[in-house]
Amino acid sequence: MFEIKTQAHFSAAHHLLNYDGECENQHGHNWLVEAYVEGETLDKSNILIDYKVLKRELNAILDILDHKDINELEEFKGESPSSEMIARFIYHKLKEKIVQLSKVSVWETQTSCASYKE
Repeated sequence: MFEIKTQAHFSAAHHLLNYDGECENQHGHNWLVEAYVEGETLDKSNILIDYKVLKRELNAILDILDHKDINELEEFKGESPSSEMIARFIYHKLKEKIVQLSKVSVWETQTSCASYKE
């Protein structure tokens, strides 16, 4: 099995709903997103997927989130936009374009991340 990964960044604010602590207040992160693709078959160039394609599709999704208040986005209305939920959102949007997608990880700090995979 082959696996590749690319990374991209976005900056956004959010606050957690139904949470008792500092994160219930609006705050921001410089998020790091990792998108993983896996498969058993390479193309005629011996690549799993072109990094340019993966990066383009990932960045198009991150443009929805970049420099936004995530709580205000329609996709997160009434839902606590935790790192877990942001990872799931990115995964489902990217899976529409990249069928070999296996996992999305969202880092809100250098030491804390959440991942989503099916």
